[in-house]
This record gives sequence, structure tokens and C-alpha cells, in this order.
Amino acid sequence: MTRIVGIDLGTTNSLIAYMEGDTPRVIPGRHGRTLVPSVVAMTDNGLLVGDPAKEHLVRNPERTIYSVKRFMGKGLADLAGELKYFPYKLHEQGGVIRIQIGDKTYSPPQISAMILKELKLRAEAHLGEEIRKAVITVPAYFNDSQRQATKDAGLIAGLEVLRIVNEPTAASLAYGLQKRTQGIIAVYDLGGGTFDISILKLKNGIFEVLATNGNTHLGGDDFDRRVANLILKEVRDQYGLDR
Repeated sequence: MTRIVGIDLGTTNSLIAYMEGDTPRVIPGRHGRTLVPSVVAMTDNGLLVGDPAKEHLVRNPERTIYSVKRFMGKGLADLAGELKYFPYKLHEQGGVIRIQIGDKTYSPPQISAMILKELKLRAEAHLGEEIRKAVITVPAYFNDSQRQATKDAGLIAGLEVLRIVNEPTAASLAYGLQKRTQGIIAVYDLGGGTFDISILKLKNGIFEVLATNGNTHLGGDDFDRRVANLILKEVRDQYGLDR
């Protein structure tokens, strides 16, 4: 029987897990860390993903891509207020965002696929078998184009995406709520890119999303920017700098 893995493709970090009996197991990397930073760096020596790529954020920001989940299934008009925060070059082609690194351009699904492939390789090394099928989680508010972009990323990475699962539903399943709970459940997710809350109805082990809402500019990225802006303001005020 072909093993199916579960993947959380996050804005800041990603991870991959499998089921051992009725228990989900998150797969660690070589150094025991389960989280893979959702960062990709294009260096002179090749492609880096995860922690090695993250080290290039300061040294080589124009060739280090992060927070690509924000771009999935979107055009530049959707990100008008955010573009100034990204040091790498973005443009639009055919209504789809393209990320330019040197003389090459990449779509968000292509970059996401690099992260997914890293997770796939991690799982194969840990489990000692080829991984071909996966379930990937997405925010409950993701629209059809964003969900399709996630599926496309999986396909590029060599994965058959059997299902796209809403993150609140996945969290509830991971905690086994379907086995011991009936009624209405509120699940919130404070992530790297957004703060979301979903109201789920659980009956006979079946989850139904009744409502979802959130702020797509209230996550770890946004906290970092506020802190950075505060520090910059204090430095400017202290030393009388205009910019």
C-alpha cells in the first residue's frame, strides 16, 4: 500500500508528517528539527532550501525568497501595499506573479515546489521509501485559484496531491477531536502570514466549515515589520536622521 504523507506548507515554516497507526508523526531532519523554513535561496553554488537558505536572507536578500505563500494564486494588484517589503523583484505575466532572480523568473508554485521537494526528500530518507502521494493543508479562506496553485506546486515537486485540506480541519483531526467531540468548535491559527479563525461543526466524525475570517496582515511577518520600524524610528530620532 502506498504511503500518503501530510504536508503543512506554511508562510514561515513547513513540515511533513505521516500516520503511525492512529498517531500522526512529524518527520524530523538530520539535526532533529521538524520545521523547515519556507525559504529558498538561489546562490552561485546552487539551490538552497530551509535553514541553509535562511542564512542568506541578510547576505543575499535579492536572491532569497521567503513568504511565497502570500503570492499563491494572486496578481500584483492583490499585493499593492506589500511589495515594498520584499527585496527580490516581482512582476506580473498573464495575471500571475513572477519572481525574478537574475535572468530567470519563477512562479509562486515553482518556488513552493522547491520547498515541497525538500520535504519529500526528508520523508523518503526517514521512511526509506519513495513518497508519491500527499495531502496538503491550506487556510480555510483560500479561494479556488490559490488551492489550484498549491496543487500545481505539488505536481511540480513530483507529488500527487490527493486532497487539499483546510488547516482548521487538519488541526482538529490531529488532536483527535472527531473521536470525542460533537458540536461547534472554534479553531484559530496565528501563523507567519495571517491570523485566522474558523468555526467548525462536527457531527458523526464529519467536519463542516461554518464560517472563517481573519486578517491576512496579522502574522509573524507583520510583527517583525512593526518591530523593525520601531527600531528604525528610535535610531532616527536618537541620531537625528531623516531616513
